[in-house]
Amino acid sequence: MENQRLLLVAALGFVLFLLWQNWLEFQAKKYPPPTPVVTAPVSSTGVAVPASSAVTPGQDVPTAAPAPDTASQALGSGVRVRVTTDLFEAEIDTIGGDLRRVGLRTYPESVQQPDQPFQLLKDSGPDLFIAQSGLVALNEGPAPNHYAPFTAVQSEYRLADGQDSLEVQLNWSDLSGMKVVKTYTFRRGSFLVELNQHVENNSAGDWQGSQYRQFQRTPPKTSHSFFGGGVITYTGAVISTPEQRYEKISFSDIAEKPLNNQPVKDGWIAMIQHYFLGAWVPNAGETDTFYTKAIDGHRYVVGMTSAVQSIPAGATGDFRTRLYVGPKLPDVLDQVAPNLHLTVDYGKLTIIAEPLFWLLKAIHGIVGNWGWAIIFLTILIKLAFYKLSETSYRSMANMRRLAPELTRLKELYGDDKQKMNQVMMDLYKKEKVNPLGGCLPILVQIPVFIALYWVLVESVQLRQAPFMFWIKDMSIPDPYYVLPLIMGVTMFVQQKLSPAPPDPIQAKVMMSLPIVFTFMFLWFPAGLVLYWVVNNMLSITQQWVITKRVESGADAAAAKVKQGPGLGEMASNLLNKWRKPVDLTKKPASSQPPPSKRRK
Repeated sequence: MENQRLLLVAALGFVLFLLWQNWLEFQAKKYPPPTPVVTAPVSSTGVAVPASSAVTPGQDVPTAAPAPDTASQALGSGVRVRVTTDLFEAEIDTIGGDLRRVGLRTYPESVQQPDQPFQLLKDSGPDLFIAQSGLVALNEGPAPNHYAPFTAVQSEYRLADGQDSLEVQLNWSDLSGMKVVKTYTFRRGSFLVELNQHVENNSAGDWQGSQYRQFQRTPPKTSHSFFGGGVITYTGAVISTPEQRYEKISFSDIAEKPLNNQPVKDGWIAMIQHYFLGAWVPNAGETDTFYTKAIDGHRYVVGMTSAVQSIPAGATGDFRTRLYVGPKLPDVLDQVAPNLHLTVDYGKLTIIAEPLFWLLKAIHGIVGNWGWAIIFLTILIKLAFYKLSETSYRSMANMRRLAPELTRLKELYGDDKQKMNQVMMDLYKKEKVNPLGGCLPILVQIPVFIALYWVLVESVQLRQAPFMFWIKDMSIPDPYYVLPLIMGVTMFVQQKLSPAPPDPIQAKVMMSLPIVFTFMFLWFPAGLVLYWVVNNMLSITQQWVITKRVESGADAAAAKVKQGPGLGEMASNLLNKWRKPVDLTKKPASSQPPPSKRRK
């Protein structure tokens, strides 16, 4: 009965966990209209200008040159420069030189649209997501921000066969003699884009300024709940500092408490979503200041600005940085920047999830199919916990054997809880059954199962990965609901193998769980459902074998008691009864007469 209660609590806890995530998603859509609080001077570009060693502490931070108001909802648009590489179909706008659209050619939009690249960055539609950069100058000096008009050398670029890199140049100039060349460098086989803002100071005086890089996006309007055909994952801003390796800053956090002028050395900023991300990564050793900003209540910005650099008249200077736009591939991200692989967010069980993913990837390297890799990984996990599961199932089998007697005791002592508990404990002691014997093994396995759940959810490798037959994409629900129905059947069989609770209400709730879980799993990704199906089938096999052994042993013991002793045992008992015992300690009688009767 105790095991059943534990399973009931665990099942209801899992349901509440899913409902809680859906509630969080619903609440996330109800952002309060933000009232941006500016605690530090902000340039007219809308970018917080950091203080630097060149500015005396306590002075007002200098502002940049006048520019259009960033509170305006409309994004400026000029000539589009199209860039095609082996990985990207990108568009750069001459207004600001923003990276406005990025399609990932090796990651199609869907299985049904294999030739349509997935649009990670886009400046139209409900899910706006763009990468912006620019310069801010001190003392109202000239500098091109993300509203400045650039001119393009050509309107289309294509990475040719045998070509390893592709440079896209945009030019800006000012009447004072300032000139800026913004160059994007795309490399074959890399999702990392290099950006250099080359400044030529042909003016009469020194120029001082810094570069800024930022992401601007709107919260996603598409549903990511299991009732909407997917799973709930975090979408929003992330920053990394030496003190805090991975820190989420949600859209509501940005609206309620903007981040202003936080100095960070060797950090990075990112906007992440399910499977993909964009990240601005400065050069090693660089110190930047991080900032966030809410615009118009539905656009959110996370960015960084570099330290102020001075360029004398007649000299040149460069502002270099890197931009990652692509999938969450842990091995690749780990090479781009420290801690960037943490954007593959496994939650608090990362320490368990990362070895599981490594093992899953190693198995895939052997079998070449992610579906079979999930199956073999599930088998290995089941073998690792075989002894713990055996203890749990043996306890369940014993509880099932005692179920009729427990039901009878409940009928006799149901009104007297104290007497009922005492009689039950006496029965457990007599039958040598531990009612809590299955609790610890189940509790030990729960963190591993939850970690594996997040591994399967976060692994972009499962996106559009086929399994077999009708399963063409492991990351979306089974189109014919075959796997969820099989999962429901296996869960029902497990219920039959487990002891029924004496309480009829609990029994009804337990029997309804297979139906509830089947309904929920209709919208789960096929990879997750496959894991549950395989795990349930292995559990059923193990539980059935152990239950049969326990019941067979109990039946043999009962038959032996009912049959009584055998003929050989009866004969031995009779001989022992009739045999006269001999007292070996008693001395034998002497043949001589006693001393009193001897002749003197």
